Formats: sequence, structure tokens, C-alpha cells
Amino acid sequence: MLLNHEEMLTYYTARELTLDAAQGARSSRGATKTLPAAQIKKLLDSRNDREVLDGLRKVTSMMYRSQPCLTFFSSVVKNVASPNIEIKKLVYIYLLNHAEQEPDLALLSINTIQKSLSDGNPQVRALALKTMSGIRVPVISQIVSLAIKKGLGDMSPYVRKAAALAIPKCYRLDPNTLPQLLEYLSALLGDKQYYVAGAAVKAFMEICPDRIDLVHKHYRGLVKKLVDMDEWSQLITLRLMTIYSRKCFPKRTRRVRATKSNGSKGFYDDEEEQEDEETSEVVQVLDPDLELLLKSIKPLLQSRNSAVVVAVARCYVNLGTQEYINSSIGPLIALLRGPSDIQHIALYNIVSVCLTRPEAFVKYASHFLVRATDPPQVWELKLEVLTLIFPHGDAYLKSIILNELEHFSGGSDKELVREAVRAIGRCAQSDARTSARCLRLLLKQITSLDGNLVAESLTVIRHLIQQDPESHTNTVIRLAKNLDTATNPRARASIIWLVGEFAGGDGENNIAPDVLRILAKGFADEAEPAKLQIVLLAAKVYLHHLNRTNTTPEVIKPAPPPSNDYSYDGVNEGFAEFSEKVEQPYAEPEPEHPIVVLWNYILLLARYDTSYDLRDRTRLYKALLAVPSSTQLASLMLLAPKPVPHTPSPSEGRTGFTLGSASLVVGEDSGLHGLRGYEALPTWVAAGKEPDPSLRDTDPAKAEYGEQRVIPAGERLDSAIKDTRGGSPSKTNGFGVASAPGKEKTLDDWLAESDAEEESEEETDGEEEGSEEEESGEEESEEDESDDDDNEHDRLVK
Repeated sequence: MLLNHEEMLTYYTARELTLDAAQGARSSRGATKTLPAAQIKKLLDSRNDREVLDGLRKVTSMMYRSQPCLTFFSSVVKNVASPNIEIKKLVYIYLLNHAEQEPDLALLSINTIQKSLSDGNPQVRALALKTMSGIRVPVISQIVSLAIKKGLGDMSPYVRKAAALAIPKCYRLDPNTLPQLLEYLSALLGDKQYYVAGAAVKAFMEICPDRIDLVHKHYRGLVKKLVDMDEWSQLITLRLMTIYSRKCFPKRTRRVRATKSNGSKGFYDDEEEQEDEETSEVVQVLDPDLELLLKSIKPLLQSRNSAVVVAVARCYVNLGTQEYINSSIGPLIALLRGPSDIQHIALYNIVSVCLTRPEAFVKYASHFLVRATDPPQVWELKLEVLTLIFPHGDAYLKSIILNELEHFSGGSDKELVREAVRAIGRCAQSDARTSARCLRLLLKQITSLDGNLVAESLTVIRHLIQQDPESHTNTVIRLAKNLDTATNPRARASIIWLVGEFAGGDGENNIAPDVLRILAKGFADEAEPAKLQIVLLAAKVYLHHLNRTNTTPEVIKPAPPPSNDYSYDGVNEGFAEFSEKVEQPYAEPEPEHPIVVLWNYILLLARYDTSYDLRDRTRLYKALLAVPSSTQLASLMLLAPKPVPHTPSPSEGRTGFTLGSASLVVGEDSGLHGLRGYEALPTWVAAGKEPDPSLRDTDPAKAEYGEQRVIPAGERLDSAIKDTRGGSPSKTNGFGVASAPGKEKTLDDWLAESDAEEESEEETDGEEEGSEEEESGEEESEEDESDDDDNEHDRLVK
């Protein structure tokens, strides 16, 4: 049975597809098997495209398995002229990986690749440009530059995008080509296609990020094309716009009078002026071009890419007013619905914003409640956010947060319990009205069997007591009773230090001497931190005793100088300090008093301790209190009022880093200036030193992205297709209208041409009507002439 032509084509197409599928399945099953080199060369030298493709796949597989495949270089490169695009792709991949090792052979393929730049397929042209710029042979730098120049005028935006991405590669190949590349880059930044402009911005940030002068005339066009770019182009363009705004728009502020709640005025004019100054506030005034940027990127807050959302929030935080910052907080909170790794990064950025503007996060407090499935790095940051917004919430929200922290402080996860205890302490420090409840929650933890938890709780309690020492006397007594059960050295040291701070109250009825007496019995068994605090407690108790007994200094005469006690007649003059009479002033004041006995006993115990630090500290206190009648210096050192400690938020060390940066996540471990490669945002330009705003008036994309009428992409494409029918595509540069070199048609020109065409049509209609009338008149005259001719002919015939 004979088949017609269409059936034969269908048959062979199906056969080809079946063979390709079988070949692909066989190659995937046998991918781990390596053919002999001779057989692979035979496949590469074959005239059948399928066998050549199979050989190239084998070589590519070997290449990505780090197997030596340089021996096939000549066999692979000679297939660069194949018309099959799949073969071209694999040959180009091979060239990009091995051109540096065989530069001479690679240069033989440059001529063929240059011919591909004129191929009718834009994908082939872009692939050739990408390959030529990726071959890292410095000799061809000028050829690459010419190829980029040719790609600039290509009608396909895909090729122009490849030209933009080839600019950094050419710059790395030969930095001397920078002047030429800057000209190309300036043209690409003003391209009407947003994905070409996005690639140009990437190249700009890589080779010349400081050349802000190239951006001036393209600023508004880039801002309006920003929403249409791909996500990676949006990220780099947002960074460029942030840097550009800092360098070109000064930060201007003005003072605005705030509305008064009471509405009362002073009787005198001075009082009115004073009230006006107190109720006025400073607001930021935005430049029109800066406001255009902030309004244009607002839709990007709904982006599916979390990095884009963070980048927009960075722009608003570093450039915008409080209204813009508030509008970015909701999308940042929405990132917490993502996976745990995205939650982790998003929380670092949220904490960074919350440190400066915590009141804006109060209404989102429920999103930071810890869940049972949260990993440690997530709930740690959530607890930090809760403590930051705690002082700005109402009583109901504060109660919820404290209940949450109380619940986790009694849990089984030790790390979570410790973080909850620290969070309770930070809440109590930030709001003094809730410190009593926080103290009650912390006192419940001192009976825990976890020594580290008890030590952490006591450290926080000590900070709270220092805020208001007079009202926590009973709390100190309660803590002193727990010395019998507390075993952690840090916990015991904290309690002993608190007892020493309250050693001067109630005179003789103070509990400090009794606590010292009990601790002296087990001094040898204490850990070094506790021993240091016991010695300090003994010094404070003894100093308070001296201050009470020396209320009248003139009654007690000072002890004679130590030099008068030595009567060695120069025999042992150099060693007189070792006489036993040196220690007598410490026992002379009131040897019968128990506090003096305790002091001397503690000195003897510490004198023979194994710790160098403890012995040195004991000598210091002994020297300070050597003269009982002179205790002013000792009082200044030991009894001076202590500043109220403030426990900072764990992320306060990250406030100097930019949102979205890796240094913000790494934190203090990244160093003072962040990780290597981190660049902080520039400071605001000073008023009067900013560039002339008229430089941004030249906007080549103004017509296409104008605010009068938004033309859909389909309509632009249809109009471009209609216009290209009358001209050669090679002369239209992809815009459908042949124009003078260096000048492109805008929407206004197109609309003007359409109006001119309508007028010309009307004129042609009028001309046609006139011509019809003239033709009718001519026909009538011709008929008359023909009648006259007929009459003349008849007359002559007669």
C-alpha cells in the first residue's frame, strides 16, 4: 500500500522521536558506563547527527564527573559548525570548560562562532555571544568587545540581554576595554525591554558601581520598569536605587506643629512659644523622584520571592518615612508562614527593624508566639521580639506575653527555659510596673534542680533588685535562706553579693554577719567564685562595723606609724616588714567583737588558699582596711552605689548591618565591619552637594511607560508587527520603525504618525472626489468633442 507525502512525513517524524526517546532512555540507564576513548572519537567523527550528539553527551557526562576528556578537544571543536542547535550547545559547553587549557585550538573555533552571530535564530546568536565572552583567552578581548557592540543593535531582546551579561566577562578578560564597555552599558541601561535593562544593571553593579552619572538619565525609566523585571534583576536594581538615592537625594526635614490634646494655651506669650516648641515634631520631606521610587516598588511587597520583599523593606527603612516603613512590616510578618529556613532569615530582619521601631509590631504580637514545632533558632528570635514589643503593648498584651514566658520557664527543654527566664528579666527591666510579677516568676525558679537555671534566675533577680533596693529587703532574706540548697557556684555567688549589698541596713540587726559566720565554716569547700564573694562580704561587714564605731574620729587616736615599732638598730632594717607587729593594728581596735574575729579568720583562710586571684584580692582588702580610723577610700571602693545594670537585647550588636545582608544573620561573629565583601550603605548626601535634578529629565522610556495611558505588551507587539511589514527588520533594530541612527520612535511619534495618516486619508478622499469630478468633466468634454468630430466627418463625407 502506497503512502502519500504527508503520511510519510508523519511516519518519519514519529520514527525519529521514538529513536530519540529510546536513545535518551538508554543513555540515562548506561550513564555510569564509560565507553573507550576510540569509540567516543568514532561517534564524534561520525556524519550522523544522532551519533555525534550521543558522543557529545558521553563527553559532557565525563566532564561533569571530573574525568579527563581533553583528548577529545579537536574532535569536539570541529562540530562547532554543525547546524544542529543541540550539538552547538554541547560543543559550546565543552569549549567554555576547556578553552583555557587549549587556547590555540580554541582560537580556531572563534571564526565559526563569529559567523553564528549572524545566524537567523536569535537563540543561536545569543548562545554564540555567551560562548565567545566565556572563553577566557585574553587575545580575543577586542573581538568580544566587537561582538557585544554587534549584539547591542540586534533586533532580538534576548540577544541584547546576552550582550549585557557579556560585558562583565569582557571586563574581567581585559580591564582596558572599560571605556568601550561603558558606552555599551549606557545604551543598554536605556533599553525599552525591562529584562535587557535588568541585565544591564547587573553588569553596571559589577564593573562600575560608582559611576552614578551613567544612571541619571535612565533613573525614571529603570524605576518604572522595576516592577516588570525578573526577581534577580529586581534585587540588584533595588540595591542600585537605594545607593543612588543616598548619593543624589539629600535628607530634608521640616518641623511640623503637632496637635494638642488639651487645647489649652498659656496666659503669656512666652508660655505659648514654649508649648509650641514642645509639641512640634520633625518630619522627613521626600524628593519627587525619591517618592516616585518608593511608590513604584510598593507592589513588590506582594512578591513571591522573600528576598525581594526584604529588599523593598530595606529601601523603605533606609529611604522612606514612617508610613512606608509601616506598610512593609505586614509583608515581612507574612514571611513567617514559609519554611523554617525562610522564617529564620526573616526573623533576623524583623528583629533589626523592631529594635528601632518596636511600636509598629505590637499589633502582630500573636505571630511571635512560640509553637511546639519551632526549631531553637526560630523560637529564640521570637522571644526576643516579644520582649522588644513588651513595653509598648497594653495590659492585656503584657499579661499574654508573661503567661507565655511563664509557661516555657517551667518546660522540659533546658535551653528554652533559660531563654524564657532571660526574656522575663528583660521584660521587667523595660517596664517597671510589671517587675513585681516578673520577680515572683523568677523566684519560683530558684528551687529548681538545674543549677544553671537557678544561676540564670538569680542573675536576673539581682538586676531587678538593684533597680529598687529599698523595697526588696525581704527578698534578699528569702534568697539568703536558699544558700543551704543552692549548689551552683554562680548562684551562690549572686546571693552572697546581694547580701553584701544590703550589709549596711538595720545596723546591728542585719543578717550579713550571721550569713558570713555560716559561710566561714565551709569556706574551704566553696568554689572560687563563691570564695571571692565571701571575702568581699567579709570586707563590707567589717567596713560597716568600722563606720559605726568611728562616728567620732577624734576620740580614737590613730595607731603609731609602723616604722616606730621596729627597734633593730639597723641590724635587720631591710626585713623589718616581716615583723609580727605589722598585723597588730588589725587586732587592736576591738578584739572582743565577733565581726573583727570573723574578719581575721577569713583573712587567714584566704591567705593559704590555692587561688592566686583570691590571695591578691584579700591583700587588697587588707591594705584598704589596715587603718581602722581611715575608711574613706575603702568606702568609696566597696560601698559606692552601683549603676543599675541593663541587659541588652541579644541582637543589638547587629543594628549597624543592612537588611537582607549575610552579615546581619551572622552577627558579631562576622567582625566589626561584617563579612568579607560587605558594603554598608553610603550616608545621605549633604544639601547643596547633590547632582542637578535636571539630569534626570531625559527619560527615553517616558513614552512607553507614561502615566497617560498604559499600553499592554500584546498591543505593542501587534503594532510593532504591523510596522515591520513595511521595512527591513535589520534596519528597525527590533522596534518596527526605521529611524535615524541613534534615534528611536516613541509613543508620541507613533500617535502623531497615526493622526497624520488619518489627515492624509481625509485629504486623499477629498482629492479622489475632486479627481472623480474632473474625470467626469473630462469625459463630458470628450463626449462633446467626439460628437463634433462625428458631425465634421459626416459633413466631409457628404
